[in-house]
Amino acid sequence: MTATPDLGLGRLASPDLLRSVFRRHAAGVAVITAAGESGPVGFTATSLSSVSAEPPMLSFGIGTGASSWPAVSRAEYVGVHILGEHQQALAATFARSGADRFGAPTVWREGPQGVPVLDDVLAWLVCRVVARVPAGDHRIVLAEVVLGDPTGTGRPLLYHQGRFTALRD
Repeated sequence: MTATPDLGLGRLASPDLLRSVFRRHAAGVAVITAAGESGPVGFTATSLSSVSAEPPMLSFGIGTGASSWPAVSRAEYVGVHILGEHQQALAATFARSGADRFGAPTVWREGPQGVPVLDDVLAWLVCRVVARVPAGDHRIVLAEVVLGDPTGTGRPLLYHQGRFTALRD
């Protein structure tokens, strides 16, 4: 049984309230990649969602101030990579501003449609961008799955309480 919330203790909506609530929400960790004019770009995302099975579509959010946004805003195709619990360092690299995300030790190759594809992930997809929907200081990118590989092994990496973590048995 859960306690009934005291609605008098609620806080007014703010960026801090939203962040505080979502720190309690465990989310899978993905890296989104795209080909940019000056080379590959990518970022860590916890906003990945399945949208439709027919046609197969997904969505993710990206801040318009993110270093990857200019390339993603023009990209026809993006890569979506589901990270495993062994990839905490990779997730941190792609989350860190100013990091050399595609330098060593990141292992990747140019995939279909020129999309950067990361090695050793649990699964990856190449998707065609169909829409970029304004949402405050972000854009929600809707993308249709073109092809992918779900055969990586291991358990998923999660993000919870402001850190990368793994499932517990």
